[in-house]
This record gives sequence, C-alpha cells and structure tokens, in this order.
Amino acid sequence: MPSFVQVARPTPFGFFDNESAFISEADAMRIFILRALGSDVLSVELTSKQIWSKFEEATLEYARYINELKTKNDLIHVLGLPTGSTDVTNIYLRRTFEYINRLAEPYAAYTGAGGAHNVIEGYFDLEPGRQDYDIYTELKIFSGSMSGSLVVDSLPSGSKGKLTVLEVMHFEPIAAQTLLLNASNITNFLATEFNYESYVNSTVFYVLPVFEDVLRRTMLETAFRIRRSNFSYRLTGSKLRIYPCPTNIYPGLIKLFVRVFPGLNPAISGDPDNPTGVPFQDDSMTGVSGPSNMPVSFIPYNTITEPGRQWIRQMTLALCKELLGLVRSKFDTVPIPNAELKLNGPELVQQGREEKEKLRDQLLEFLNELTWDKITEREANIAENLQKSLKMQAVPLGKAIIVGAVIGLFFQNVLFGTI
Repeated sequence: MPSFVQVARPTPFGFFDNESAFISEADAMRIFILRALGSDVLSVELTSKQIWSKFEEATLEYARYINELKTKNDLIHVLGLPTGSTDVTNIYLRRTFEYINRLAEPYAAYTGAGGAHNVIEGYFDLEPGRQDYDIYTELKIFSGSMSGSLVVDSLPSGSKGKLTVLEVMHFEPIAAQTLLLNASNITNFLATEFNYESYVNSTVFYVLPVFEDVLRRTMLETAFRIRRSNFSYRLTGSKLRIYPCPTNIYPGLIKLFVRVFPGLNPAISGDPDNPTGVPFQDDSMTGVSGPSNMPVSFIPYNTITEPGRQWIRQMTLALCKELLGLVRSKFDTVPIPNAELKLNGPELVQQGREEKEKLRDQLLEFLNELTWDKITEREANIAENLQKSLKMQAVPLGKAIIVGAVIGLFFQNVLFGTI
C-alpha cells in the first residue's frame, strides 16, 4: 500500500501536504482508522485518499473553531487593517483603542471637540435690518486660496450633504487668538515665548504657574465671547437667524463667522491638504470591516499541539465512520452462499454524526471559556480568592513577615491599628 508521499494529490485541497508533521501522521492515521473500524476482521470499504481527505477536513474544522475564537477576541483590534497583506492567524495581537476612538468620532465632531472631518471656517456679510442668512447659498469660505467662494461649491462632487453648524462667532477667530495672547499683565515676547511676567518698575521676572495661565485664558476667552457677541442665533433648516435684528453695522461687526463641517459620506476620502472639509486620506476605510474579511487562514498542522491533534484524530474517526456508513448504506444486504450478510451502514452513519456533534460541543464549550472576558473574569476571581486566603495566614508574633505576599496585609493591619 503506497504511503502518503507516494500518492499524487493525497488530499483534496493540499493545505498540509508539505508539512512534515502532517505527512508523518497521515500514514499512522490510516492504520488507526482501519483498525478502529475493524479491518482486521472485516473489510473496510474506504480508500487511503478517503481517509486522508477526512484527516484534512478534521484539521480544517479544528482551525475554523480556533479562528472563530480569535475573531471574537480580536476583531475590534484589526478593523481597518489591510485584508490581504497581514495574516493574524498565529499572532498575539496588541489591543488598541482604534475602534473606540472611531466610534466616538461622530460625537466629538458634533460637539466641536474633534472628529475625522476637517472643520470649515466661513462667514456671512451682515446687512442692516436683515436677520436670516442661508448657510447653503451665502456662507463663504473665510481664508485660503478659495476665500470668498461658497462653502457648498467648494465641496467635491458626491460629498455634498447637510452642513452642521458647530459655532457662531461675532469676531474674527484669528484676531481673537491674537488678542488673548496679548492680554494685559503679560509682556508680549516673554509671556508668549517663555511664560514670564514682569511687575511695574521692576526688572525681576517671575515664572507663572501653569494653572494661572489656564485660568486667565479661560476667563479672557469667556469674557471675549460673551461681551463681544452682541447677538444670539437660531438655526432652522438652512436658515441662520440672528437675534436681535442688526440695525447698524459697525466696522468691527461687518461679518458673522461660522464654523461648520459637512455631513459627508463616511466612505469618502480625499487630499489631507484640502481645506474644504473632506476627511483625510484613510486607507483603513477599505480594510477589514468584519468577520467576513478578517485576515485569518488555516492553522499550520506543525503548530497544533497534542490536545488539538488528539481532537483531530477523534474527529477524523467520526468522519470516517459516517463516510463508511454512507458507503455501506448503498447495499442493505450482501448475498453470500446459503445466507445474506446484513451491513450496518445506518448504524455507522448515526454513530459518526453523534460523535461529531459531541466533539464539536466539547471543543466549543472549552473555547467559550477562553474568550478575553471569561479569562479576565476568572483571573479577577483568583485574585479575590487569593486575597481572602492571605487574610487567614498566621503572622508569627503578630508582626513578623514570612511571606512576601503578606506585606500589604501587614501594613494594612498597622494602618488600622489591629496589630
């Protein structure tokens, strides 16, 4: 009988045909299966290729369950990775906050505290006696090469959508920052560059504490916005209504500044230097999107340890039982001289399927206890029980420390006066 390496294409897919561990076990697996099915007493109607194909199937089935566990544990940490260039099958991944950050991006964008889309600074030309201004037909870009053009006209085709207003200011944003940096009691150069403050008729400079800078800046910015913002506003549909109606336009209030960002299609990406609100180029948008394209593959047989291999052997036997039962079910009886030989095809099919389900249930039960949440829960229980156990440890003379782990307990007792 030819060995595994002497047969052309011994398995249907050939995933493991070149692995030394799989090759060395394939011939032993054939002997194991034939003897388990009674070949020493009765002929077993299975070929070597049929047994090896079931051996391959059992190995792939084992890899499937292991990869499903990995997908449960690590999917959120590989979302956005390239789907074809990185195989994470046997990689212990580092956890990241990429999923949480991306989940929080729309909330940050709507509060003006961040997000994935560039914010556009625009303005309206105020007119005396006019309250309503349309953000789609009148809002103009404030700065840059496209200054003065409409915000919606600057957006690329396919990305035009609802504009979300983040902030309305009655002063020029850049001028506001300049005024804050040149606030009173701060010498321009030393204050902005070195954080020094000088007092009247003195050449001595003092380093300001950081909290004072934070408090001063917060106070100045709040006062600047409230005292100089003489109007309130309300956004309804596409109309921004100013309250009260401006009657006189003063030189410093000829423009109303508005920060907006477009409600873009989340799949759109563009030039990071484009100031028109298109999100930065993000290749991860076309990367891993879910379990269907998570970059895992079959597990090399050489890396499977003995417990896994034993499960594969038993699964191979169950698959071969089912296959042999299907073969024998084609003939209910076989005529022999002066009698008929009844075959046990249906019984073998039933036995094989029951053993398959039992093996799968056992493996799934084992793997379900190895998800990250189950592992951390178990470790927390161990730590809690260990702490309870250490509290019962006897301490010689009430003070001596003989176990390093009791140090914390000792100091706790000293602190609360129990020893």
